[in-house]
Amino acid sequence: MQHYKTLSRRALLLAIAACSSLTVQARDAWPAKPIRVVVAGAPGGGTDLLMRVIGQQMSVSLKQPVIIENKPGGNGVLAAKDMLSSAADGHTLLFTASAFTVMAQAMPRKPPYDVLRDFTPVAQVGAGGVYLVTRADFPAANMKEFVAHVKAHPDEYSYASFGIGSSGHLVMAALANQTGMKLNHVPYRAMTTILTDLQNGNVKIAFVDTTSSTPLIKAGRIKAMAVSGSGRTIALPDIPTLTEQGFRFDTDGWYGLFAPKGTPEPVIAALNKEVNRILASPELKERFLQLNLANPPLKTPEQFARTLRDDLRIWSKIVQDNHITPEE
Repeated sequence: MQHYKTLSRRALLLAIAACSSLTVQARDAWPAKPIRVVVAGAPGGGTDLLMRVIGQQMSVSLKQPVIIENKPGGNGVLAAKDMLSSAADGHTLLFTASAFTVMAQAMPRKPPYDVLRDFTPVAQVGAGGVYLVTRADFPAANMKEFVAHVKAHPDEYSYASFGIGSSGHLVMAALANQTGMKLNHVPYRAMTTILTDLQNGNVKIAFVDTTSSTPLIKAGRIKAMAVSGSGRTIALPDIPTLTEQGFRFDTDGWYGLFAPKGTPEPVIAALNKEVNRILASPELKERFLQLNLANPPLKTPEQFARTLRDDLRIWSKIVQDNHITPEE
């Protein structure tokens, strides 16, 4: 019996040593070939431009090419499925946004995967909200006046967002729930169309991104009431947040880098360290300024995973409380 216990102990130690050896090999061998990053966005868009700056610096320090492959469409599903069907070795990654991950997962018609179960969070990139804007001649100068005016005219106003389940749609649903406002939702497919229709008067209220709308706000062609999220924007710091004006909504949108489930932890740690190093560089600070994004405190993979769980709970509650459906 003692001999058997000794053999079992030796077998266990050998197994632990073998696992440790494999972990070290996975860390030391990576990256063994070019790294492919699937981007859930079209070439030239904010997601694409941001990842290209990160990828360029990664390729220098990791001494391997970082190949950007754009797969827009399908609400981020096409890009995600590509990443999930790839080997979990750290050589295929996904760069996408919160709208295509936790917000999509919060909707009744969910993507063909589970974001929390099937994705391995690597690093959060940036954080920010969306602007609530109106036509330049809208009879309100701040959120209290806006809410009072809309409540005095129930169902008379429509607001545009960039799609059912988008951040603008869900933030307005939460805001209407807080205040009792009654508006009609008009989902659009392109931000440029929203901005054009807003200026032409086809729609008088909209939630818009904080990049393409900034020149129009500065020129006075549209008017910003507030920005959602945890802080004001870099480019327009005079626009207060919803929370600052008494309508609490602190949840940010973000970009994120992900790997397939099962990617070795040492590889995830190395990727996180590399991306966080790049996020602190002058090039990225300039890019964040151009995209009007905040650069939040750097997060570990575990902290980013916690953000995913927290955000999914918040967005899911908004969807459930407002009975939002894909056909809305």
